[in-house]
Amino acid sequence: RTPLHLASANGHADVVRYLARKNCQLDVADNFKRTPLMKAVQCQQEECVAILLEHGADPNLADADGNTALHLAVLSGNTTVAGLILEHSASSDAQNQEGYTPLNLAVSKGHEELLECLVKKEADGHASEQCER
Repeated sequence: RTPLHLASANGHADVVRYLARKNCQLDVADNFKRTPLMKAVQCQQEECVAILLEHGADPNLADADGNTALHLAVLSGNTTVAGLILEHSASSDAQNQEGYTPLNLAVSKGHEELLECLVKKEADGHASEQCER
C-alpha cells in the first residue's frame, strides 16, 4: 500500500488532493490489486472518491476478485459514490470473477436506489440525476 492508499482509505482529502496534484500514480494497485479509488470507495470516503476521479483515476480497473470501483460501491450500498463513479465513464456491465455485474449485485443485495440508478444508466447513459443523495 502506498501513502495514497492510506490517505484515500482514511478520508484525508487534503493529502489525496496534494498527491494527485503532484502527479502521483493514481492507479497503483496493492497486493489485492485494489487502487486508491477502490480503497476510498470501500471506506465510503466520498470526497476522496471525487478527488481521485476528477484527477483521472480509472474506475474500470478490477481487483483480484474482478470487482471494479462500481462493484464495491454497490456492495457497500452507497448511492452517492456509485453516482460519482458512473459520472466518470464506469462500466455498469463489467463482470467480476463470479460473473456478477454491479446490476446483479444491486438486485441480490436489495439496494433499490442503486438498482434504479444502474437501470437508468443502462437506459440512457446518464446517471448523475438518478444517483444523487
